[in-house]
Amino acid sequence: MAPRKNAKGGGGNSSSSSSGSPTGCTSGGSSSPGARRETKQGGLKNGRKGGLSGSSFFTWFMVIALLGVWTSVAVVWFDLVDYEEVLGKLGIYDADGDGDFDVDDAKVLLGLKEKPAPKPTVPPEEADMYPWLEDQVLESPGENLHQEPEGPAEELQPEDHVFVGSDADDRYEPMGPGAVHEETEDSYHIEETASPAYSQDMEDMIYEQENPDSSEPVVVDDAERTYQETDDVTYRDYDEQVYEPLQNEGTESSDNAVDNSNTILEELHVPPAEEQQEVPPETNKKADEPEKKGKVKKKKPKLLNKFDKTIKAELDAAEKLRKRGKIEEAVNAFEELVRKYPQSPGARYGKAQCEDDLAEKRRSNEILRRAIETYQEAASLPDAPTDLVKLSLKRRSDRQQFLGHMRGSLLTLQKLVQLFPDDTSLKNDLGVGYLLIGDNDSAKKVYEEVLSVTPNDGFAKVHYGFILKAQNKIAESIPFLKEGIESGDPGTDDGRFYFHLGDAMQRVGNKEAYRWYELGYQRGHFASVWQRSLYNVQGLKAQPWWTPKETGYTELVKSLERNWKLIRDEGLAAMDKTQGLFLPEDENLREKGDWSQFTLWQQGRKNENACKGAPKTCSLLDKFPETTGCRRGQIKYSIMHPGTHVWPHTGPTNCRLRMHLGLVIPKEGCKIRCANETRTWEEGKVLIFDDSFEHEVWQDATSFRLIFIVDVWHPELTPHQRHSLPAI
Repeated sequence: MAPRKNAKGGGGNSSSSSSGSPTGCTSGGSSSPGARRETKQGGLKNGRKGGLSGSSFFTWFMVIALLGVWTSVAVVWFDLVDYEEVLGKLGIYDADGDGDFDVDDAKVLLGLKEKPAPKPTVPPEEADMYPWLEDQVLESPGENLHQEPEGPAEELQPEDHVFVGSDADDRYEPMGPGAVHEETEDSYHIEETASPAYSQDMEDMIYEQENPDSSEPVVVDDAERTYQETDDVTYRDYDEQVYEPLQNEGTESSDNAVDNSNTILEELHVPPAEEQQEVPPETNKKADEPEKKGKVKKKKPKLLNKFDKTIKAELDAAEKLRKRGKIEEAVNAFEELVRKYPQSPGARYGKAQCEDDLAEKRRSNEILRRAIETYQEAASLPDAPTDLVKLSLKRRSDRQQFLGHMRGSLLTLQKLVQLFPDDTSLKNDLGVGYLLIGDNDSAKKVYEEVLSVTPNDGFAKVHYGFILKAQNKIAESIPFLKEGIESGDPGTDDGRFYFHLGDAMQRVGNKEAYRWYELGYQRGHFASVWQRSLYNVQGLKAQPWWTPKETGYTELVKSLERNWKLIRDEGLAAMDKTQGLFLPEDENLREKGDWSQFTLWQQGRKNENACKGAPKTCSLLDKFPETTGCRRGQIKYSIMHPGTHVWPHTGPTNCRLRMHLGLVIPKEGCKIRCANETRTWEEGKVLIFDDSFEHEVWQDATSFRLIFIVDVWHPELTPHQRHSLPAI
């Protein structure tokens, strides 16, 4: 047992025993595992001899590696290093003028890249040049989608006095008898822009439309209609009735499509998984469509001034709460920072972003108005960084448009252009701001200025072309629309511009029109080449012509055909009166001729005054909610005189079907084409077609033609959808 004890006891004894006696060596060498362990480990255990074994070295290596990893994690997680300060110190090596030291700077220093010319910027020291922000008007809590009520005189700022008294331009006025504005070929619909893959960002969210409970239809004059027609669809008020997401709701495309696979989503709600949505036409870009232009590397905005860098850890902690979706906690954190550091632009800007997010989460106009005010406060603080001023005001303008406060948004855009006169993107936004209030002339001047400086600006080109077309300068509009789309610039791949380019080409006899319609279809803007409406619900049956049985509205059709003479007589009587019940079509749809209409219902609202001119007809229709409640259609008389031709055009949505009841039909010369099939009217008979398909009308008879137009909901829309879809 002694050898085992020596072997186990230590290296010293074992070593001397081996050297003193061969027998001991033999015995030690053959003394099984204990002796072998003595040889392998004896010099290590007491630390007197030998070096680190392989396993011990590996253990220490892992310990050191793990310490390094966790140290790195701690540095990042707890923001132990102020990277901006480090980068600031490296700024002396900034060779390319972008404000920091990076790979590009190294290339310049090594002679691998030329040093770019410096760009003029507005230094943060000039932030105190923005005192106007402190005086800018804030929307009052009582504002709604269509009007901005005048608040107390002391709340109005100098800039806004320009618009006091002209707020009526933002309001809907009660429509007189017969007045109607349906879809217009030259209406420019501004929507929230979504990514091609359709992300549900706050940027993209569209809030609920007000519940139209007015008893009379509404109308806007021609100058306003150019842009405000879209406000009915786009700008939602949080405080108004909330419409639930729609089942099977999808895209809106224009004319005559049988294939609905590429429809355009209009309304952005947050639907259950089984329900689909509508989105703005410009969002209907195929997700897998390749980018036409390489993306330019964006420089990270500088949002912290010197003081904010000293409280960066606190700002970052609050921002992390926001990014993790803990919005209420983030609001509280930023409010506390604003209280502690009232002159901190970063704290104020973070508070605005949190209020913005909270407004989306709670769908609250009141909170969104607070965010709009806080964006203003952030930009007006002394020493606010230039980038923060620009971002705050751009977001403020966007949120104002979101609520339908177009004039307030225009004021913000005007100031942005004053502060950053060399930024053409801001001028482009200003042009859109003018268009949204119907001021096409001012918008035209803005885009002319942009194109004089940057003649290849695609965004300016398509909008300038749109304005020319709205002014009936059809031939002049074509090259601007065409070149703008071809530029591939952001904001140009939009169904509206394909729509108007093709329409302009059709009107001048250019056969390339359908090539552009085809391209628009391929890019997902239209349901098909024929069906080019822009506000669609996906999955609805699409065909140009329908039978009463296919619609399911056979009782309505029977009632119309049974009572056609009563309807005709009231229409003829209205023609004989001098009250001006029939009004000329003013949507620029006629190539030539005389075409007038007398409207009884518009957007699901009964015109009580108009119905006094056709009381029996209105009483008859009251029994059929599928038409009187169709908020995307009209009920009206239509008279067309000889020598009239209506250009090929499409309705705005696939959510309705259109019935034509023949009342006074000449024997020859009157016909209507929908898609590639042409039909004629018969007295006392109903024709049914889908006016989202391209259609065209000729009146070459020797006497007038009188029909009764009745729009109905598409039969495949659910009751929920019929209640939820915004009016058009």
